[in-house]
Amino acid sequence: MASVNKVILIGNLGRDPEVRYSAEGSAICNISIATTSQWKDRTSGERREETEWHRVVFYNRLAEIAGEYLRKGRPVYVEGRLRTRKWTGQDGQERFTTEIIAEQMQMLGGRDGGGEGYGNSPQPEQRQPQGQQRNNYAEVTGRGQQRQAQPPSDSLADMDDSIPF
Repeated sequence: MASVNKVILIGNLGRDPEVRYSAEGSAICNISIATTSQWKDRTSGERREETEWHRVVFYNRLAEIAGEYLRKGRPVYVEGRLRTRKWTGQDGQERFTTEIIAEQMQMLGGRDGGGEGYGNSPQPEQRQPQGQQRNNYAEVTGRGQQRQAQPPSDSLADMDDSIPF
């Protein structure tokens, strides 16, 4: 039987990315993404909230892009797969950590929504004439390719039926 190991996250960065390089010179970038669930408690009627933190690792060109453009508090979309590693702590105890190996990333938010500073934002010397707006959405795949992504639609009639969630 076939199996699937796929993770899709939309959340906010909890800290600035940490980029380091392997002995072979490959970039490795670590980030933490917070996702929050909200609900109304049935017994008390109070609004409840639960935040889950996710460790995400980028490699190679995607790691360099993440390290350059992502910043604490900014929203991001990440697709990848789960990996659990075993390691030995300083006290000699074996420990386990589960992380998401990112294969795709999309930087979210517009200029007012915390998205300024991303790769597709116009630089001061490249401002667009009035009436022409640039798309502030950029999608990056694990192969370091960047392409324009479509912004979310405001109308349900305009939405694509192939939304993965």
